[in-house]
Amino acid sequence: MTNRMLIIDSPSHNAFFNIASEEYLLYKYPKADIFLLYINAPSIIVGKFQNTLAEINLDYVNQQNIKVVRRMSGGGAVYHDMGNLNFSFHTLLESNDFMDFSTFTQPVVNVLNSMDVPAKLEGRNDLLVAGKKFSGNAKFAKNGKMVQHGTILFDSEMQVLVDALQVNPLKFVDKAVKSNRARVTNLIEYLPENTTITILKRRLIAEILKNNVDAQIYEFNEEDIQSIEKLVKEKYETWDWNFGTSPHYNFKKAVKIPAGFIEIHLDVDKGFIRKAKIFGDFFASLPIEDLEQVLIGQKHSLERIAQLFDRIDLTAYFGKVNQDEILDLFK
Repeated sequence: MTNRMLIIDSPSHNAFFNIASEEYLLYKYPKADIFLLYINAPSIIVGKFQNTLAEINLDYVNQQNIKVVRRMSGGGAVYHDMGNLNFSFHTLLESNDFMDFSTFTQPVVNVLNSMDVPAKLEGRNDLLVAGKKFSGNAKFAKNGKMVQHGTILFDSEMQVLVDALQVNPLKFVDKAVKSNRARVTNLIEYLPENTTITILKRRLIAEILKNNVDAQIYEFNEEDIQSIEKLVKEKYETWDWNFGTSPHYNFKKAVKIPAGFIEIHLDVDKGFIRKAKIFGDFFASLPIEDLEQVLIGQKHSLERIAQLFDRIDLTAYFGKVNQDEILDLFK
């Protein structure tokens, strides 16, 4: 069984579960070729080497309950929702060229071409139709395997995509990989009428079965699900993985509130504040340096900073302010 290609249609719409399943399968089936398909409820998937906070609109993401999860591959941040089909190929590393994206995007191109959609691979790792991108692809190597995964924008909510990934570029100074926001489009505009994401998924599975005679459909069993959920709890839904592993960055933000103008500069390493400097024209009864010192060593996380502020009289440092006004500085 381990030498036959396994085709897996994930039963979950949880981004934490589906991204974790990619790592789980590397170790569960170290020799097998695997074709994994999944659809995630609204979520942002950030590249391994990215600064998560610099890629997402944190306020909007929190308001909309959009999950944020870091994947194991490089590249840029992408938005997933129920109108977005994701595919993932796992194969032995030594039998494939790591920089070749065409082999594993070709089945997608074939299926779409057969439906009269003029899709093609352009550049290194993007699939385009009529000059607009509908699929970005990334890959990584681990445990002797190579994993290439990609998105297919079928009928995604484009405005949510834009709003969720809209970040103030002046807040962050870092060397992390920045996402390239190409012109994107949904495939539904080009596909035959009444085509659903389920139909597209079935066509893709049929294409893989046609070209891999020994392939078989595999369903996650209870042991698989429990193991993946354990990995989710220990890694993929944790702050440490999704935010804390962000590269070193400098963060700055200014607000104008009734108490005055306040500007904060943070030096953040692996998600923790290493230096803090606060400027402004506010009036304070306690030295602002004392508050700066309290911030050092804390997570650059709104939840953690809010907990900290619950125990501090902020009016002693800034005058007549409320907690939300000062918390806004850290977003």
